[in-house]
Amino acid sequence: MDGRIIGLGPLELVFFLIFLLIRALPWILLVVLAILAIRWFLRQERVHKDPERVAVRRSLGEVLRSHRELCKMTQELVAEKIGVSRQAVSKWESGAAEPSTSNLIKVARLYGVDPADLLREVKE
Repeated sequence: MDGRIIGLGPLELVFFLIFLLIRALPWILLVVLAILAIRWFLRQERVHKDPERVAVRRSLGEVLRSHRELCKMTQELVAEKIGVSRQAVSKWESGAAEPSTSNLIKVARLYGVDPADLLREVKE
């Protein structure tokens, strides 16, 4: 054996690999660009697909207030049911404070919604 691979010498093998790389480079770039374009498209918010849902997005306080009003409850009743003061509920709805995770779960259950659904309505 004289060190030849596939019947090519080292210099010929290097030139052959460079030739293959040059031929394959446009295809590699095309695949990379296609992947990047797909990732970009998937990350875009599709505002035009669901305008009603986008229009509903708002602050946590607004979400809490609207759910309370839909359930026809007063701030006093909500506060009594979850064991906090009426002022705390008022602060949550005005945006002056945010409920703890445990209180948010209690409020969501009181309103009959999943806590995750409640948070999905919050403006990002």
